[in-house]
Amino acid sequence: MDIGGGVSSFGPIRTQSAGLQLSARGRQMVDAVLFEFLHTEMVAELWAHERDPDPGPGEKKMNLLVLEGMGFRVGQALGERLPRETLALREELDVLKFLCKDLWVAVFQKQMDSLRTNHQGTYVLQDNSFPLLVRMASGLQYVEEAPKFLAFTCGLLRGTLSTLGIKSLVTASVAALPACRFQVAIQRS
Repeated sequence: MDIGGGVSSFGPIRTQSAGLQLSARGRQMVDAVLFEFLHTEMVAELWAHERDPDPGPGEKKMNLLVLEGMGFRVGQALGERLPRETLALREELDVLKFLCKDLWVAVFQKQMDSLRTNHQGTYVLQDNSFPLLVRMASGLQYVEEAPKFLAFTCGLLRGTLSTLGIKSLVTASVAALPACRFQVAIQRS
């Protein structure tokens, strides 16, 4: 399946005009751009239905929950496709290290910049150049728009953790673009 020089999941990617094949790095770049475009369109579609120029907190929260739910399901699907040795990880810290390294590379083509813990079930994952916020990094006026671009990723993390047997609450915060923090609070039964 070749879509006019687009992405093919069944073979090499070819450009329509020259018949050139993209390298593995080129495919990763195409994948990243397509993911970013899809994500941006999901956010735009949810917020396009706001009739009121200043929607109430209930409508904003509902949109964030929809995005987080989408991310949760994608995270579950990713978790279901993990190799058996990954599924065998039982230590919380090892699972969070896996998310920061392997999962982040698979989704965003880079590792998380830091992982901190209080050793009591709370982890802070720091990404100093979060790919979904890089294009917004031109000013402080966009900081208040950042949560809608982080909800999907919060769900993605929570869904993957859920598949690995860890119930959690994931929240995100932004102090300065394009850096963000994801706080993972493990829920004990």
